[in-house]
Formats: sequence, C-alpha cells, structure tokens
Amino acid sequence: MKFKKIDVNKSLIFFLFAHLIVWTLIPSISNTNLPLDTIEALAWGTNLDWGYNKHPPVSAWVVKGLYQIFGNQDWAYYFFSQLFVISSFFIVFKFSEDFFKNKTLSLISVLLLEGIYFHNFTTPEFNVYVCQLPFRALTVYFCWKSFKDNDTSNWLLFGVFLTLGFLSHYLFLYLIIAITIFFIIILRGQKKLNLKYFIPVIIFLILISPHLIWLIENNFTTLTYAFHRTGLNEATFFNHISHPFIFLGKQIGVLLPFLFMLSIIVSKFQIKFKKKDKKLFFLLIINFIPIILMFLTSFFMGAKIKTMWMSPFYLFMGVFFLYIFENKIIFKKLKYFFSVFLILFIFSPAVYLYVSVSQEDKRTDYPGKEIANSIQEKWDNNFKNTIKSVIGDEWHAGNLSYHLKSNPRWYSYSNAFVEKSVDDFIETIGKDGFIIVNGECSHGISFIIRNNNICMHGEK
Repeated sequence: MKFKKIDVNKSLIFFLFAHLIVWTLIPSISNTNLPLDTIEALAWGTNLDWGYNKHPPVSAWVVKGLYQIFGNQDWAYYFFSQLFVISSFFIVFKFSEDFFKNKTLSLISVLLLEGIYFHNFTTPEFNVYVCQLPFRALTVYFCWKSFKDNDTSNWLLFGVFLTLGFLSHYLFLYLIIAITIFFIIILRGQKKLNLKYFIPVIIFLILISPHLIWLIENNFTTLTYAFHRTGLNEATFFNHISHPFIFLGKQIGVLLPFLFMLSIIVSKFQIKFKKKDKKLFFLLIINFIPIILMFLTSFFMGAKIKTMWMSPFYLFMGVFFLYIFENKIIFKKLKYFFSVFLILFIFSPAVYLYVSVSQEDKRTDYPGKEIANSIQEKWDNNFKNTIKSVIGDEWHAGNLSYHLKSNPRWYSYSNAFVEKSVDDFIETIGKDGFIIVNGECSHGISFIIRNNNICMHGEK
C-alpha cells in the first residue's frame, strides 16, 4: 500500500484535529471540576514567581495566561492541554521527516504514540508533564537541526526550548544529560571545536539564573518536595532492588500496546547497525539514556519512580523503532495497523468516559463551583469589599481561587507570615478581604460549608 504525499499530510491533520476535539470534549462533558494538578497550577499562577513549592514555574505561567483570557471556563484548560499534546506530535512528525525516505513512516511514528496512554488517557490534566511535552519535542528537533545544519538561529532556539523544558519539570535534566553525552562523544571525533555548541549553554545559564536565585532564597523547597515524593528519606536496602525493577516492569507494561502496533507492520525484528550512523546514534541517546538514568537513580538512591513521571520520555520512541526496522516494514499490512490504531483511538476515551461517569468521589467530581457560589453569597451578605486572598491547601483553597469571581490570590499555610499568626496576615494585606480554609479563625466570621471550615475576614 502506497500513500501519496497529500494523503499523509491530510491524514496527519485529521488525526491531530480528531485528537484535539475528542480529548477536549470527553473530559469537558464528564467532569464537574478540573483535576488536581491543573487546580494546583492555577493556584500557583495567582502569584507569579520564578518557582513554587512543588515545581518550577512554567506550567503556572501558562495557566495564568489562559485564565486572563478564558477565566474559569473548564473546557479551555482541557483544550489547551491537548494543544500542547498535538503540537508535540506535529514536531515529532517534522523531526522524523529527516530520518525516513518514505513520508508514510513519519506519519506512523506519530500514530504509534496513541499506543502509549501517557499521550491520551492522562492528558486532560494539564500539569508539568503535559506542559513539557512540546518543549521536549522542540529541544530534540532543534538540537538535531543545530547539529546537522550548524545554523545560529537553530542553536539559539535550541537553548530557549531547552530552558523552558527544564523550567517545566526538573526531570528534563535527564534529556539535557543525554544531549550532553551526544555532543561530548561527537566532539571526540572533531579536530576543531565548534564554538556554536556553547550558544545553548550560555542561553540556558542566563535564562535559568532567576530560578536558581529563587531556589536559594526559598531553601530549595522544590528539591525537598521531590525527595519526599520519591521516598528517599524512608529508603531501605530492599528499595534499591525492588523500586528500579518495579519501575522497569511498569514501563514495559505501558509500552505493550505500542509494541503490538509496531509488530503488525514489522516482518522480522532483525537489526543491522551501521557504523558511524549519526542518526541512529542520536535516536539511541535521546530515547534510552534518560530511561537508563531514571533506572540508575532508582537503583542507587532507592527512589520510588512514579509511573506518570515518564510521560514525556517516549515521544521519539516510534521514530527510533521505525528507523532500525525501516527495511523490514510491510506496507501491505498498514490497513491492519490503522485498524488497531482506530480501535485504540476509540477505546481510550471510551474508558476515560466510563471511569468518569461510573466512579464516585473523584477529584473531578468535587463541587468546586457550588462551594464557591455559596461562599460568594455569604460574603456578599456580610462584607462590602472583595475577596482578595484565600489561605489553605492547593486543592480546597485553590478551587476557591479559581471559581470565585474575584480570582483571589492563593497562599499556602507554609507562607512565613501565615505560620506566625492570622494577625500577621491581616497586617500584611491590610483591609483586603480574605478567606481561610480549614485553618485558624481568631478573626472574622466562621462557616461550615461541605465539611470545610471557612473563615471570612472582610470590611463590613
């Protein structure tokens, strides 16, 4: 089966558009509240900063910008989450065009990604993992173009997207290490040093410096959180053995649909490596070095790796496998491949819809809007000023910040002036109205709403 160039382009556009619509529509109609990670990012975004208690800042910056345009319209955050996903798919396609003589393989390298649930089932929740997807794709894309063409503009863009990726999530560091290894090995075979190699390094160091300053000023709070999440403070000898192999087993499980789709069109899993094949070398480095590093991190540190952390790691896995098996692809079997792809494309959102409708007491069932409306009514009946701040955890207080019409700034209990006393907080913000969720209420009016103790302080 042969495809014309226009057929490939149309197929890609149709797929991207269908993915965008399906994965925007399904959560929009089945969820009554945004997921936890999205609410957290929205809460952080009310205080624009160079970092937050859990993660670097880019995801919060993105949703802050979206809120300024769309407000508390849930569908907008699902929609833009999918824009991040399909933009990364498109970049993978453009990247793969440089690796294959047959453009159909570029399309397949993208369609294979539907066999990895990180790229569909989990994507309605805009978080640091979804946020870094296009930056990871763009970093790899411009890294390769920079190496191949040695164009200054590509080196500059490489540095910018490298930085944005790292400022989305620290695990981006593993890709940075992989790329560094690639260039170190390449440099060994060069007689003259290419000074342009330092352009992305300089850009990265300049752009990341405000975040590093923030880290120092905030006692490396994000790193402390990361260590806590991995269980490093509780690691035992057994953890050094069990955690890395559990991690490996889960990743194999995640890739099974992907591998099944691949097996349909590959006649024989026989690899013939070409010496000094820089394309193959680059694909090996960017795909497997980060995974190996993650495994070694778990092994040596006893860290528990969350499955979700691997979301961005497999974007170019399809390109790699198709490249090494290019001569073994049976194009006559593409109709079977597309059939399986279509089944997975329908099955995944169907399962998501079923889980959303059938399971109870999920985060996405939280009556955030109802609670906010009740609080707003009580506030309007008791105070004449607006709600400028909410104090509490990211979920309960963050939901209030998102749903209340004034979009008040969110503060955590861990803020220094909150730790002291409510009086200190009152002194800090003056007469501006604020709400405390499930905290001290030495001042103001207290209400119980949906099992939450709400303390209101405003101007009567």
